[in-house]
Amino acid sequence: MSLSASDHNRPAYEVADIFHQYGDAYRASHKMTKKQHEVMWAIKHCRTDRLGYHIDQCNHCGYIEQAFNSCRDRHCPKCQGIARHKWVTARLQQILPVPYYHVVFTLPHDLISLTAYNRRLIFNLLFDCAAKTLLSFGEDPRWLGGEVGFYGILHTWGQTLWPHPHVHIIMPGGALTKDGHWVTPPHRSRFLFPVRALSKVFRGKFVAGLKQAHCRQDLTLPDGHPAATHGLEPWIDHLVSRNWVVYCKAPVNTPHGCYATSAVIPTGWPSATIASSTSTGNRCNSATKTTKQTPPSGRP
Repeated sequence: MSLSASDHNRPAYEVADIFHQYGDAYRASHKMTKKQHEVMWAIKHCRTDRLGYHIDQCNHCGYIEQAFNSCRDRHCPKCQGIARHKWVTARLQQILPVPYYHVVFTLPHDLISLTAYNRRLIFNLLFDCAAKTLLSFGEDPRWLGGEVGFYGILHTWGQTLWPHPHVHIIMPGGALTKDGHWVTPPHRSRFLFPVRALSKVFRGKFVAGLKQAHCRQDLTLPDGHPAATHGLEPWIDHLVSRNWVVYCKAPVNTPHGCYATSAVIPTGWPSATIASSTSTGNRCNSATKTTKQTPPSGRP
């Protein structure tokens, strides 16, 4: 019986290591929600004996492989890899034989403190305004003059794990006209739409949506926030003066790289587990899985 190959390929440091070393001190000095405690516990004990282990045995040659169970929490950086791979594979089955563009809409950092109190509102507004901006440019005869299609993928954090709300858009380079003809962008070798114009329209739609939410009393302004202290309009004027980043990558022949780097598992997606052992060398790849679960204790 041996441990799986994944146990021998771990990076030098993981998020779990940080939680092991500094988690107790952080929890003692910071107020956390019940869900945050649960996520920290899951990541800390993912693929350890606290969650038990499973045994994969080949039903042809009898080879046995043992591995600790995963926590399967959607926030865990070690989990959800299989579900992510399946999602990317399914999207690649739907691609068109045309160049693809990767567009990113990013919210200015001045909005981060407000986002903490209005997550659903801000993220829905981000998606809605990004989509409407692209649809309006697609319908404009100067650029395409037709209906465009795309996928939107939300990222709430940056590579440094600090809040950085942005949405990745993956879209084919072209549109369908009302009479069913496919049109290609006039500047397809360089860009899809002008990014500065995209940024201005996106900013205008988002700010208008923010004002409408405030008029409906759907926008929560926390105590001490500039919009609560000095009024919404002065803060909006400051927000408009910020840099609203819209990025559009040059066209690629296949969107595989775009999907692979942008894909995340949306909220509510079920976790996936490997149902057979990995075949190496002359080992058989047909296997049955037996699980021996050790009941975890000490959950928050």
